[in-house]
This record gives sequence, structure tokens and C-alpha cells, in this order.
Amino acid sequence: MTMFGPGIQCVKKTLAAGLAACMLIAVATAPASAVRPDEVLKDPALEERARDLSAQLRCLVCQNQSIDESDAPLARDLRVIVRERLTAGDTDRAVLDYLVDRYGEYVLLTPRFGLHTLVLWGITPLLLIGGAIGVVFFLRGRQARPAGPTALTPEEEARVEALLRDGK
Repeated sequence: MTMFGPGIQCVKKTLAAGLAACMLIAVATAPASAVRPDEVLKDPALEERARDLSAQLRCLVCQNQSIDESDAPLARDLRVIVRERLTAGDTDRAVLDYLVDRYGEYVLLTPRFGLHTLVLWGITPLLLIGGAIGVVFFLRGRQARPAGPTALTPEEEARVEALLRDGK
């Protein structure tokens, strides 16, 4: 038996369980890559460009995953198209334009800034500014109100006294 008694063993077990839980969370939340070995390009520079582009493209089946993270067959097809276009000599912009022309701008995880997306990009700052203005008006309205009851005017005092006398 140790000098500290059985309590130290309990602390060790708790620490070990906590460490195991942290490791499990780290593994479970690590970014996953669904790229299969047969999709990987031999040229490391092209493969890195393909991975960068894949991270920008939405899986149209999963909707909130990039095609780099998705196991869906359509995501695999899109990854193959990206790699084929890069191998053919297309620039990153040309690959993205090709996919947008084919699937629409929804394929981009981050939509481009343009007239057709102006509402999408502008609504957030407008809501923040509107909320700030609303808070200012709310706080000003609270400050303008008197904190407690005000004193009665002489006419009100006379009326109260008359009511009290008549009520007896």
C-alpha cells in the first residue's frame, strides 16, 4: 500500500479514462479524406492543387461536405474530373469555372461575390448593423423613462384627499 492510500489509484484511473476520451475525440473529429489511392496523381504539385480545389467544392449529395471528405459516388466523380482537368493543363480557375458551368454555383462551398450573390453577402452586415441600431434605441428608451414613481402634482394631491374624505 502506498503512502497516499487507495485515493491515488482512483485519480490515476480517472486521468487514464480522461486521456482515452480526449484521444477518441481527437481521432473522431480529425478531417477525413475520402480520396482513394487510385485517384492520387503521381505529380505531388498537381495532387496538392487537386486537394486544394477539392476542399473548395461541395459534395452535391452530402451538401455540407467537400468532395475531398465525401465518400459519395458523385464526389468521387468530381474528384476525378478535377484531376483530369488539372492533368490536361487547366488552371485552378478554369477547373472551377468548368464545374460551375456544369453543376451551378452551388457546387462551390464559398459562393463567389457578384451581383447575383449580393444579397447573400450583404445580408449579414446589414443584420448586424440593424441589430446594433436596435440595441442603441432600446437602451436610449430605457434611460429616458423615469426610474421610479414621480411626485403628485398639487391638483392630484387635492383629488386624492377628496376621495379619501368621501370614502370614509
